[in-house]
Amino acid sequence: MPDAEKPSKRRRPTPPFDPRFPNQNQTRNCYQNFLDFHRCVQKMNRRGKSTQPCEYYYHVFHSLCPVSWVQRWTEQIQDGTFAGKI
Repeated sequence: MPDAEKPSKRRRPTPPFDPRFPNQNQTRNCYQNFLDFHRCVQKMNRRGKSTQPCEYYYHVFHSLCPVSWVQRWTEQIQDGTFAGKI
């Protein structure tokens, strides 16, 4: 992950309740925040702005997603085989 995508290593609180994902299973919440983070970084880089506002999504998906999923999705993005729309 490039330095612009690595937010600071502060303590991450539990993500707040998101009414879009009211169920106990937070898999979709994990995936949506992963997508939102990458979309945010892409948009901010295109505009030449700081990616700091994207840190929220980064913290949420790192709190909710298993590390193995994040690694696999990141590799798929780098390989150009990721199924999600970023």
